[in-house]
Amino acid sequence: MIVDWANNWQLSVSVDKCSVLKIRCGTAVDVDFIFTGNVLPTVTHCRDLGVTIVSDLSSTQYNSEIVSEAHQRANCIVRSFSSGDIHLLVRAFNVYVRPIVEYNSVIWSPVAKHDIELVEKVQLRFTKRLRRLRNLSVMDMSGCRYMGASVARLVILVSGARSRSWN
Repeated sequence: MIVDWANNWQLSVSVDKCSVLKIRCGTAVDVDFIFTGNVLPTVTHCRDLGVTIVSDLSSTQYNSEIVSEAHQRANCIVRSFSSGDIHLLVRAFNVYVRPIVEYNSVIWSPVAKHDIELVEKVQLRFTKRLRRLRNLSVMDMSGCRYMGASVARLVILVSGARSRSWN
């Protein structure tokens, strides 16, 4: 079916880049998936649109990846800027680090206490490294994730209301 669709639209599918991610709970059914005569390999995790998806749908692996990247970028900001201007450093953090942590947070938002603390530690560690930050108000990461989820819900509700026929 996919092969026919791709041929109709004159698209080529790179079979070498294809794999199967079985999302399941309990016992697994061992079935081979064949595409254009090739058996697709089964993987335990894959990366799609920048988000790592694991077969048990936990976000722990992805959280670890983004936290590591965010810490590296925050450390780079602290080391690179010789200015002692706190507002400049916080703005650099908001521009270069927060998008890493907030990207697609509606999908991967952590629910386990350990994962939440891991994500929150990025900002906490950055602010501890800056002096005189006691009087500066910075929104915490969980507040931003909550706000992002609320916006996503609102978009879904509004788009659903628009698609309905109110005759």
